[in-house]
Amino acid sequence: MASGAVVLTKASPVVSLDKHGVTSGLIRVNLNWTSPQAAARREAGEARGLFQRVRASLRAGTAKDVDLDLGCMIRFSDGGKTVVQALGNSFGAVGHFPYVALDADDRTGARAAGENLVINLDHQAEFSKLLLFVYIYGGGGDFRGLDAVVTLASDRGDRFEVRLDDCPPHAHACAIALIKRRKGELVVGREVRWFTPQDGPGIQDTISRAYRLGMTWTPGTK
Repeated sequence: MASGAVVLTKASPVVSLDKHGVTSGLIRVNLNWTSPQAAARREAGEARGLFQRVRASLRAGTAKDVDLDLGCMIRFSDGGKTVVQALGNSFGAVGHFPYVALDADDRTGARAAGENLVINLDHQAEFSKLLLFVYIYGGGGDFRGLDAVVTLASDRGDRFEVRLDDCPPHAHACAIALIKRRKGELVVGREVRWFTPQDGPGIQDTISRAYRLGMTWTPGTK
């Protein structure tokens, strides 16, 4: 848990950015997780004794990397919509449309900074909804054991945290949080809504339909 962060939980899932004075500037959305392979390598490096080192090295050799992708579906006040994500190289931009950008694609979970989205709140009047989501692009499996956490941080140091816990078996995507205007205030609402292969083959389309964002999707690569 980040020190001093406001943690969004099931019991307290919504926070007002306005009440925290976060009404302009940039918000950085950070996704961090520990891949099974990175954890196994760290364990192997810290192991003491020959037997422990051999056993940890074997685990590191068989553990698989997991590629999590952070994204943001955006609906604008004028009815327009778009997505910022690594898939399709739709990295966005901060200084101009869509005023949201992804800084990198962490394919292994080993990057210390994780993946980061930046949202330009100087243009918040143009946003209707921003849905933060994450999905497993490669590596198979699900989110269990990844210790994934998303932190939203303002320019002035305010921090809001969402932990991706209670993952059901086979969950390969999660709607993390929804940023929208409610009763005149910009709020962040914890979602942590999981999706499995049973929900449909096109995960972005499945999430978009679940939140009635009305987006049209085409296959993409990265």
